[in-house]
Amino acid sequence: QVQLVESGGGLVQPGGSLRLSCAASGTMFRIYAMGWYRQAPGKQRELVATINSGESTNYAVSVQGRFTIARDNTKNTVYLQMNSLKPEDTAVYYCAKYFSGSADGVPDYWGQGTQVTVSS
Repeated sequence: QVQLVESGGGLVQPGGSLRLSCAASGTMFRIYAMGWYRQAPGKQRELVATINSGESTNYAVSVQGRFTIARDNTKNTVYLQMNSLKPEDTAVYYCAKYFSGSADGVPDYWGQGTQVTVSS
């Protein structure tokens, strides 16, 4: 059974930083693409960033230059470093696993989500 467990969310002031972590179990982590999504109140879930098995990355335009996705295959963990946070980054952030090494299509597993709130 695949499990994805996020951590690292919280309250931060505008301009601040947070690092989210997602620990995976029950899967050969290194061969799958991973991603981070977010969902703000009253909005649809949106893609934030992806990293494929070869560690190529892709970002939403809204977070380019501020967020960095990375993976550590020795720890079965994917990270999302978020800098220069803005109030509009406030959302529940979800970790996701794709069914192949490339971030195509819809993820097949999701984490439970972690709340990120950017407010003064």
